[in-house]
Amino acid sequence: MKERVIVIGNGMVGYKFCERLAEKDSADKIQIITFCEEPRPAYDRVHLSEYFSGKSAEDLSMAKFDWYEENGVELHIGEKVSQIDKAAKRVITSSGKVVEYDKLVMATGSTPFVPPVPGIDKKGVFVYRTIEDLDAIKEYSKKARTCAVIGGGLLGLEAAKAAQDLGLKTHVVEFAPRLMPRQLDGAAGILLKGVIEDRGIQVHLSKSTSNIAGDGKVKAMEFADGSELKVDMIIVSAGIKPRDELARDAGIEVGPRGGIQVDSYLLTSDPHIFAIGECALYDGMIYGLVAPGYKMADAVSELLIGNEATFTGADMSTKLKLIGTDVASFGAIEIPEGSNAREIVINDTHNGLFKKLVISENGEKLLGGILVGDASAYGTLHQMYLNDLTIKCDPIQLIMPASDGEPAGVGVGDLP
Repeated sequence: MKERVIVIGNGMVGYKFCERLAEKDSADKIQIITFCEEPRPAYDRVHLSEYFSGKSAEDLSMAKFDWYEENGVELHIGEKVSQIDKAAKRVITSSGKVVEYDKLVMATGSTPFVPPVPGIDKKGVFVYRTIEDLDAIKEYSKKARTCAVIGGGLLGLEAAKAAQDLGLKTHVVEFAPRLMPRQLDGAAGILLKGVIEDRGIQVHLSKSTSNIAGDGKVKAMEFADGSELKVDMIIVSAGIKPRDELARDAGIEVGPRGGIQVDSYLLTSDPHIFAIGECALYDGMIYGLVAPGYKMADAVSELLIGNEATFTGADMSTKLKLIGTDVASFGAIEIPEGSNAREIVINDTHNGLFKKLVISENGEKLLGGILVGDASAYGTLHQMYLNDLTIKCDPIQLIMPASDGEPAGVGVGDLP
């Protein structure tokens, strides 16, 4: 008899888990059942903003309905799992379906964090998470002229570009004193602010929103410092909250600040239930990027076919193009506390370029770095960092321009 594996969530990580398990098992020993509460199967959230520049929901789709059928994956669309019964090893859905499992994989992802600001529930306030959210934003933008995005992180800046593309006068409001505070240091954040403002998006830093003003619909944002910003539309992109409510209600252990606790096998406090992706809390950390989620999915798929696999953390380096500007960071972005590490910085505000390396005291090891405006060296630098390679040149040569596109002093032959 086949082992029955239920997957709760058919986002990018949930789909990737189904794909990898189906490839490895070929439906010989395992029956995969996945529940998706959205009205469509998995789609590419990483490129969600392209929905505003002409891509359709079908273009963003990660797999057609046929794929699930051909690979023996039983897909339930628009069906939310509302309860986990651990004792009976079964799930109950919003429509009343009761389905038993041998193993359960929670890939419930996250939900946007909406700060508890008075007036945040007014008409004209949106989150930026699903295709349905984007449809609502597009529709409301037809009668709006100005838009503020709450949040100056990765997704907030993506949302700001989308609002600008919709023809809106766009503002970014960030609580921290710099943009992308997790990926950039102060100097890089200041340079990025200048680049973004040069492209027509106004940035407001160190702003704490105290009230959303308006009679039933958004008219202005009021701040704790007494200032205000007149806008008629707001997109909230102020971070995420892991969706752990199902686990919490079922008595599965969650972290004090949220997230389903997992060990290195990605097992929860119940030996038959795994958690992967943004809902999982491993070693005190929620991994909010898709690559670590895929790594988790791969580990659990290996475990379920009898192979040995563990998850011991993941690299959080990132490289992307934000509002037409390359931004990348890896490893340490500032000198670790108590360390004798050193920094090498090129800060060219005239050309909108910032490059920074954090190196060991002896200059032989690359500990991390930031690239803004030109991230062509990222691939090589990232590999040097990941593989703990010895720097064989003057470290500044690694971020000096090179005619062949490689950092000076480093060749492909130096990489493993």
